[in-house]
Amino acid sequence: MFVRISNTPRDYAWGSSGRISEYLGLGGTGTEAELWLGTHPGSPATAADGRPLGELLDAAGVAHPPFLLKVLAAASPLSLQAHPTTEQAERGFARENDAGVDMSAPHRSYKDPFAKPEIIVAVSKFEALSGLRDADDALAAVRAVLAVDEAIRPFARRLEGSLQSAVAWLLSGDAGVAEVVRAVTDAVDAIAEHDAAAADTVRRLAQHYPGDPGIAVSLLLNRVTLEPGEALFLPAGNIHAYLEGLGIELMGPSDNVLRAGLTSKHVDAAELLQIADFSVLHDPRMPREQLAGATRYAPDAAFELRWIDGVHRPDASGPAIVLAVAETEVAFADERRTLTAGEAAYFDTLSGVEFSSADAWLAMAGDTPVGSVNP
Repeated sequence: MFVRISNTPRDYAWGSSGRISEYLGLGGTGTEAELWLGTHPGSPATAADGRPLGELLDAAGVAHPPFLLKVLAAASPLSLQAHPTTEQAERGFARENDAGVDMSAPHRSYKDPFAKPEIIVAVSKFEALSGLRDADDALAAVRAVLAVDEAIRPFARRLEGSLQSAVAWLLSGDAGVAEVVRAVTDAVDAIAEHDAAAADTVRRLAQHYPGDPGIAVSLLLNRVTLEPGEALFLPAGNIHAYLEGLGIELMGPSDNVLRAGLTSKHVDAAELLQIADFSVLHDPRMPREQLAGATRYAPDAAFELRWIDGVHRPDASGPAIVLAVAETEVAFADERRTLTAGEAAYFDTLSGVEFSSADAWLAMAGDTPVGSVNP
């Protein structure tokens, strides 16, 4: 099954002005944050006949793809967030259903019973926070503030205990947190003398979310600058926030986001603390593998992503979605199709399919199951 699909970029406040359309040659000019290609009901891709892709697959008796492919363009920071495991999502979803929380309620935390591991591959230079860094590195930044402002001492004491204790206190709503955030914001020049990246993060966050506890939490996280082609894998529990850039995102078919700050949306810090991973992440970047005509990004998840820049024949049989950035030739069985820049297509199987392109993204099923794939 070969189905041409399309969608319209979503206009979240943190999005860029026409950047997705510029990248894909779509001609749009408004605020564009994310373009979704998949069957998630939050913004399902549609076929040429106007039917949602999921409806078409259901009619054909074909399973939904175990992933959601996105183009993401951030002009300002996204929320401080983490995603649940399948088991956590199932419990949270059932709990909110039992409590009668409407699916469209803005304070709902669990939109579906699925996990949301994800990867982001940089198209432009991409700035992000990902995972907790070594406590000694975080303490160096905190002590730089302490040297000029004693108000941060309650934070320093907790950080000397553990990263988890420090994060939990910052998100607790304690009256002393506001003074810590003020101290961190005011002492950004002192931080810069020891850690230029952490200082840049504080400046960015304070500009967009003044007084938010996430400003202080950022000192505990890895600041990552991805060059085009570099990637992050964000498994369940990873505390993260994207700051700026254009990237290709591939994730589980879920919209479960537990937010703790840096947003005008619903914040559920208590739930994030329940599902967060507080282990140290020494190297947030994920490896990539060169294949014939493609670069492979294969996380420990039910999906993988490939960037095609030549002739590529995937050795796989599962479902897939391809997004053409440049003209892309697709050969399968006795047919040959052409996707122009900005077009996308769904395949129920990659068996016998060959792609030829200078620039295309291929999202495909991987080897690690994450439960049901019909959101």
